Amino acid sequence: MTTDSSPDTATASFGYEEIPAEEKIVRVGAVFSGVAKKYDIMNDAMSGGMHRLWKDRFVRRVKPRAGERILDMAGGTGDIAFRMAPSGAEITVSDINQDMLDVGLERAVKKGLTDFVWSCQNAEELNFPDRQFDAYTIAFGIRNVTHIDRALAEAYRVLKHGGRFFCLEFSTTTWPGFKEVYDNYSHKLVPQIGKMIAGDEDSYRYLIESIRRFPPMPEFEAMIRKAGFVQTRVEPIMGGLVAIHSGWKI
Repeated sequence: MTTDSSPDTATASFGYEEIPAEEKIVRVGAVFSGVAKKYDIMNDAMSGGMHRLWKDRFVRRVKPRAGERILDMAGGTGDIAFRMAPSGAEITVSDINQDMLDVGLERAVKKGLTDFVWSCQNAEELNFPDRQFDAYTIAFGIRNVTHIDRALAEAYRVLKHGGRFFCLEFSTTTWPGFKEVYDNYSHKLVPQIGKMIAGDEDSYRYLIESIRRFPPMPEFEAMIRKAGFVQTRVEPIMGGLVAIHSGWKI
């Protein structure tokens, strides 16, 4: 992703395209509105079903506790929030896309989970007060924001002192041979799977391309530190195909 100091010339990556920054939020919104009802199938297609195990592992790292306040950003359909619910934490699920939130709310009602707060907000401009939450989680969402640095700054702002930041995101695996296999699978087959099961090849192609454009693990960790977080940590999964990033606000 590239930016320029002038708002008239600022650009952002949309997959492999460079587009005006203000256009990205619209186009990403269209992608997720289009895939909202097929989101779980999409994740299964992109990860071979492994995303369920990764999310379980992610929540174990978060260690949600009864009574603490957690913001699950880009929480859309509720996958992370549902996993944290048994802890007794007070969970706010926020997403910029109302269609995703609607799917999550419908799923929550079916599960009998009525205590969540559902809030449609932009990760770059949150309406929450300073020092509101004990933990901030974001899973497979931060690569879709237009300005990652602004989203990280907002995460830092809304966390209490001693608050925890956790991000689960795709990256680039270093396992010999596996990178080539996954690249072929994701670039060639995932868009076709999207076309077959959701009638939407282009959205799935964007989602795969957005993974390739996301900063490498060390670079993203540096961005987290620059936002003010300390004791940052990167936990690669499957050689770095996915990574859990974490940090603390002191």
